[in-house]
Amino acid sequence: MNELLQHQDSSVRLRAALDIGTSPDPRFIDALLGRCAVEPDFQVREMLTWALIRHPASATVPRLMQEVRSGGALARSQALHTLSKIKDPAAWPVITEQLLGDPDDEVARSAWRAAVVLVPAGSESALATMLSTQIGRGGHEVQRSLSRALVALGSVIEPMLREAASSKDEAVRAHARATEALLRDPDAGFAVFEAKRVDALGVAGSNG
Repeated sequence: MNELLQHQDSSVRLRAALDIGTSPDPRFIDALLGRCAVEPDFQVREMLTWALIRHPASATVPRLMQEVRSGGALARSQALHTLSKIKDPAAWPVITEQLLGDPDDEVARSAWRAAVVLVPAGSESALATMLSTQIGRGGHEVQRSLSRALVALGSVIEPMLREAASSKDEAVRAHARATEALLRDPDAGFAVFEAKRVDALGVAGSNG
């Protein structure tokens, strides 16, 4: 099975992950994790995650946490994605402020998504504070991921958004306003560029 997970043909790798997940066996967990760290195909990575989820959390979560702490960027991102699907509260300690601000955008985005799933009751405000330090970061997709994570935390993010909306940094202001709009109407979509336009008009009006 190990050889099939490393096969040149992605459809063969996909089938191998499916077969492992269909008949879970803890002996294959390390092979699944090893493939997650290097797998270039999105669909195969999703099947690898599914196969891992099919195993007992007690066997997978500690190893996934180790991947987050010491793996490469792809391994860490995929491990976080898998932890967000397993939803085991035992994984929460791996979510650190340093991880939420990871310089690799894909690792950070996976960390944001996992954090809002794993956050213990009563820690939402502290998580919102940590996430708010990333407002204004990156391009459209990165900002959308952060906004969705923030909105998932609910009203606790409102004070952080108000503060960010008055930032001297235009990107931070625009992102905060777009997130506020998303919080008010989650079905409206992520209008970051519209928020930037509104912000620019506000600046122009105040200068006039």
